[in-house]
Amino acid sequence: MLVTGSGSGVGRGIAMALAREGAHVIVAARSEVGQTVADTIAARGQLATWARCDVTVRESVEAAVDLALATTGRLDAVVHNATSNASSQPHRLEDVDSSLWGDHYAVSVGGAYHCAAVAYRPLSRRGGTLLVMTSPAGIEGSATLPLYATMKGALRGFAKSLAREWGPDRITVNVVSPLAYSPAMTAAIEAEPAMEERLARRIPLGRIGDPESDIGAAIAFLVGPNARYITGQTLGVDGGHYMNL
Repeated sequence: MLVTGSGSGVGRGIAMALAREGAHVIVAARSEVGQTVADTIAARGQLATWARCDVTVRESVEAAVDLALATTGRLDAVVHNATSNASSQPHRLEDVDSSLWGDHYAVSVGGAYHCAAVAYRPLSRRGGTLLVMTSPAGIEGSATLPLYATMKGALRGFAKSLAREWGPDRITVNVVSPLAYSPAMTAAIEAEPAMEERLARRIPLGRIGDPESDIGAAIAFLVGPNARYITGQTLGVDGGHYMNL
């Protein structure tokens, strides 16, 4: 199984959870932090291999998929979690230039396209799974993160279309909307400690999610054998924070 953007945050948690469930995880990350995640998984007696992968470059995604096939002989799932490094930086549309737009698009939507195009054939051999990540911003919009919201919304349409196209090939395609600790959220909480309690009060289950035990566990279900009749759906893994999916 291949997880993009898995060097930290939610992606790291997903990789850790999948490995815990017995998968050999390809930790697809642009920097050496991916090797650190793979080493951490290996230290727990589980299987992981780092692939240096930039999802904005198709050849880089091809190399990661080739590594997965060479290492494990199969590709059961691809989880596209990578987002632009600028995704959490507030902006106004009037201040957006083509470079910022291109960066958001290349990582989120362009990356999803590369992952899907490259992984289709190996996924079709086994009836695998493609997962992409959205957020409430991608469902209801955002006044402060319009580009992030646009890309996350586009990913839902992309996934739903692929679910229809790939259904006859037994490939399931779903969307996950998580709420969990991430480097960006941790930095925001450090800057404003009261934010953590304020956010937790808005979550019916009363806490912010854990990337591995909450988000990763849900992902492990969706890519596993018990979810083979679920496709084209958006699953909110957020403690009930957003209920209008």
